[in-house]
Amino acid sequence: MHSSILLAAGADIDIMVHGLFSYELFGQTFWITTTHVCFFIVMLILLVFSFAANRAMKHATEVPTGFQNVVELIVEMLDKMVRGVMGKKGERFVNYIGTIFIFILVSNISGLFGLRPPTADYGVTLPLALMTFCIIHFCQFKYQTPKQIWTDMCSPLPPWLPIWFPINLISEIAVPISLSLRLFANVLSGTIIMALIYALLSKFAYFWPGALHAYFDIFSGCIQTYVFCMLTMTYVSNAIGEED
Repeated sequence: MHSSILLAAGADIDIMVHGLFSYELFGQTFWITTTHVCFFIVMLILLVFSFAANRAMKHATEVPTGFQNVVELIVEMLDKMVRGVMGKKGERFVNYIGTIFIFILVSNISGLFGLRPPTADYGVTLPLALMTFCIIHFCQFKYQTPKQIWTDMCSPLPPWLPIWFPINLISEIAVPISLSLRLFANVLSGTIIMALIYALLSKFAYFWPGALHAYFDIFSGCIQTYVFCMLTMTYVSNAIGEED
């Protein structure tokens, strides 16, 4: 009895991954999916918000009100977060951290509005992690000497006994993989669980899972956004090292 109900519900499970249309390019078939559409919608929302914020700040008043107050609150919050973790080093990375924070947060909570979160697709989270990976090693080569880099890669043993080099090399390569998989898996798991809830309860699900949406879309989405940005700031700060 229970197994038949689950099987019947399983046929109705929809995690919102659909191919909308395909096109041929260089002999290969490419698909435009719901992820691309949701990604485009999120980017359009952010562009509209950024143009509105720019206009509001051009006509800013000394005592902020309304939308100007919201914009200044967001900027101050992100600036405080970055400087609180990275100190003076964070001045150069406020724009980058703020950008990925807002993008990931809006993507994560887009499920509240019927969209499939773009961050539930590994093709979105991996490029974000790779950008962070490139910034980490750019800062490492810019602010550290080759001797310091070699010593760190061979720690905790002296550089003439580089036993730890292969292990540290693997850990460096694992940084973008762990960053991207953590965000992707947590957002995808929430998407799948909500799809199961809606499939199992059918139309009745629309009357009560607001608490679940509040957890998987808002609470978990905010936590994963903060974790991704916090790890990014920590890795970059460690790559820069102590500045004079």
